[in-house]
Amino acid sequence: MSETKGVLIIGTDAVLTGDVKNSRRVEVHGKIEGGVAADDVVVFDGGRLKGQLRSNSADIRGELDGEVRVQNLISIRSTGAVSGNVKYGKLAMEEGAELAAQVRNVPPSLGGDLDLTVARGQSVRITRADLSAYDPDDTADNLTFAVSNLSGGQLTSGRVPGTPVSNFTQADLNAGLISFAHGGGSDNTATFDVVVSDDDGATSGRPKTVTVAIRSP
Repeated sequence: MSETKGVLIIGTDAVLTGDVKNSRRVEVHGKIEGGVAADDVVVFDGGRLKGQLRSNSADIRGELDGEVRVQNLISIRSTGAVSGNVKYGKLAMEEGAELAAQVRNVPPSLGGDLDLTVARGQSVRITRADLSAYDPDDTADNLTFAVSNLSGGQLTSGRVPGTPVSNFTQADLNAGLISFAHGGGSDNTATFDVVVSDDDGATSGRPKTVTVAIRSP
């Protein structure tokens, strides 16, 4: 039972018009016209999905046409044909596969609770729970944070202790090298904005604000 829970199978002669949401796996042997949101999607040879697709992974052996966002890997098999607008984390194509779409990789995204606490006049290390970046097709070295609108203190790197930095990588965060140093003022909060970009120049979009609560030592 657990193997089939959350699995939707569209049979060879079936036609579904409408949206499919919150499925673990969708298998398309027939035809879907609408939107599909699932962890894993397989369009089999002879099957067709036309509309919107949002998934973590997709295996295309039939036809896919529409607005597509696959967070991780989209595989287009030798019998597969994909058209429309496609955003992906990773792309794999077999010989004979057809791709007639506008494609670009999924940009990086910001994570973490964006919330720090530091003693007045002291410094605190920024952890991955506080701030992080995710991109399925880039390594930590290729994800770069840019800091702006810094108030109440400065960011420093353990690579050059005490020296302010405005850029650092996810690899720096992973190594515990980035800290926020409070400037010693009387305000109860400090803030800074961050954006992350990948090696191809794609960014996480509008800056997000990290809030730093200041407590008495």
